[in-house]
Amino acid sequence: MAVFVLIGGFTIGTNVVDTLGTDFVPAEYFTLGASIGVLLFIGLGILLGNVLKVSTSTSQTAVAAVVGMGAALGVLDWRTVGVVGMWWVLSTILAFWVCAFVGRYFYDAVVDVLDLGSEDASRFAELIVIGIGCYMAFSAGASNVANAVAPLVGSGQLEMTPGVAIGGVAIGIGAFAIGPRTMETVGEDITDLSLEASLIAETIAASILTGLSWAGIPASLAVVLTACVIGLGWGRASRRVPLYAIVRPEGLSNAERSDWADDQLNLFDPSTTKRIVTTWIATPTVAGVIAFVTFEAAERFQLLV
Repeated sequence: MAVFVLIGGFTIGTNVVDTLGTDFVPAEYFTLGASIGVLLFIGLGILLGNVLKVSTSTSQTAVAAVVGMGAALGVLDWRTVGVVGMWWVLSTILAFWVCAFVGRYFYDAVVDVLDLGSEDASRFAELIVIGIGCYMAFSAGASNVANAVAPLVGSGQLEMTPGVAIGGVAIGIGAFAIGPRTMETVGEDITDLSLEASLIAETIAASILTGLSWAGIPASLAVVLTACVIGLGWGRASRRVPLYAIVRPEGLSNAERSDWADDQLNLFDPSTTKRIVTTWIATPTVAGVIAFVTFEAAERFQLLV
């Protein structure tokens, strides 16, 4: 994972570094002290999500911290904020509905074609899992390396190449240190995630993230992937009932009601989803508010140099 994170960061992750490090706030405002402060607020927001065992949005938290700084100093480019925010919404909606569509109409066919449960497919399954895992790590590096170093690169404190290298190595260390806590929530608590479902969700999420990173949009790996998991679980939970019943469940027969109730219970956990969405909103909000208050106070008392 760490190797492909670095590859993603060095190839198309530089586009995201440029956006986060210069487009929201002019680079000259990222002094060493300001850069350290922004990174500290990002870290506190991500730590909150990890403590709650929720896949927190690193990109949204990073953007919120930078936006808080820019708003406090009066130098924020609101057009960039609008463009990035629009793509956040669109990417989440796209991830959910593409996976919901696949889960409802094609999931069983994908399972039959891959046939990963058979003994003969064990080696093939290993190669598929490793390959898609590497693709996912590539998209993670392209999207998230910027969150760790963009303020320092934008300010000129770090050159692009060593900055991306430091960010990639740090992501690898973090994955080993506290990543398993978040893996449990995304992989087990939201939905009953089979191997085939994991491959589908990761492929779609990685493709969306790679496209956005290529365009320089600091999109959220956590939100897109979790939206894919939720969408796939919802699609699978509804695949044994007519489409109209999703809106008007009162028209279901007793047998269909029983099937849908069982599927929803096993494949889609609304309480965990609610907790995750709440944390998605709370974490960047906390980072942004702290950044705004801190830089507003620093500007008022002329502490920025």
